[in-house]
Amino acid sequence: MKQSTNMYDNLPNVLNAAQLAQTLGISRAGAYNLMNSRGFPTLRIGSRKLVAKQHLAEWIEKKVTSREVPYV
Repeated sequence: MKQSTNMYDNLPNVLNAAQLAQTLGISRAGAYNLMNSRGFPTLRIGSRKLVAKQHLAEWIEKKVTSREVPYV
């Protein structure tokens, strides 16, 4: 049986703040701060804030390969 090497495979297609926090190893407050930050691919549905797994992976890749100052 082939094992997947994609670290995103086990994530839901759309993550809420709690799932984002758990995935990134940050607090829920930190996840909300990130979701409110400029340039982060937050999807807003009413008052809910979500992020698509694909957009999260793209955002991480962009941050890893760019020379931008990382989010703190």
